[in-house]
Amino acid sequence: MIDTNSSVDRLTVTARRIEEEVSKVIVGQEGTLRGVMICLLCGGHALLEGVPGLGKTMLVRTLAATLDLQHSRIQFTPDLMPGDIVGTNILAEDEDGQRRLTFRPGPVFANLVLADEINRATPKTQSALLEAMQERNVSVGNATHRLPEPFFVLATQNPIEMEGTYPLPEAQLDRFFFKLRVGYPSQQEMVEILQRTTSPESPRVERVADAAWLLQAQALVREVPIASYVMEYAVRLTMSTHPDQPTATPMVQKYLRYGASPRAAQTLVLAAKTAALLDGRYNVSYEDIRQVARPALRHRIITNLDAELAAVTTDDIIDELLARLPEERA
Repeated sequence: MIDTNSSVDRLTVTARRIEEEVSKVIVGQEGTLRGVMICLLCGGHALLEGVPGLGKTMLVRTLAATLDLQHSRIQFTPDLMPGDIVGTNILAEDEDGQRRLTFRPGPVFANLVLADEINRATPKTQSALLEAMQERNVSVGNATHRLPEPFFVLATQNPIEMEGTYPLPEAQLDRFFFKLRVGYPSQQEMVEILQRTTSPESPRVERVADAAWLLQAQALVREVPIASYVMEYAVRLTMSTHPDQPTATPMVQKYLRYGASPRAAQTLVLAAKTAALLDGRYNVSYEDIRQVARPALRHRIITNLDAELAAVTTDDIIDELLARLPEERA
């Protein structure tokens, strides 16, 4: 049985130290960093979207530097093959001079994997990584190889409107715990970025946590109690994204083709539990659900042509849902 008070305090203090260390390098982006921390503590994968040059890759590298974890980076390009990610069997000679097939692991065999510009690779190559994310193992030939624990993928992608990108299919997007949008820095943040990046010395970060702490934190997240009425709110929020449901709002009925999957409700609950812990609380509130709704749902609801013509985004629809959906069941 987990010692609740000390465990919550230890998780909160360590998580804040990680965020402080990352903030030595990354200016602003507090919301993005908190979203990545929630994914990490839930054991889920994160998709970061933004135009080039906003520090997405640097954020991931800095986070890896604060964690005593094995990490790797995969640069996705149009010519990248599935074997370049998961590994391949090679013909090697053993000590007795006999030749046999030996598995050579790919860069996906790490605790923290940075998948840089994932939507620049072909769908076949994207699927190789996304299958590993879902199954936590890879199959090469007739053998199945287990990935290390913990296993966490941070993928970056450019907006799909940019040239040379391959949109991720909806079923594969659903495997990401959060989709986080990386915004442009303010004028003041830009000045701070220039001061840090053009000075003779670069900021250094310290290691704060390791794999054992992370696995214990992930277990603690699932121990957090959630009241039945708060869980029902998460379920109703998920169900209300479906146009054929009686609780669907006018924007949902007009602009959505498909609503969120059951995995979205699981994400809402787990992420809300983590948000409560990071706030130093051992209980989940309605506000915790609302806090994580955008990154949990935005990639799991599918808009129609009317939404595209009216420039209505998934975030607009989620905001309307949150404004209209009552906390208590009517």
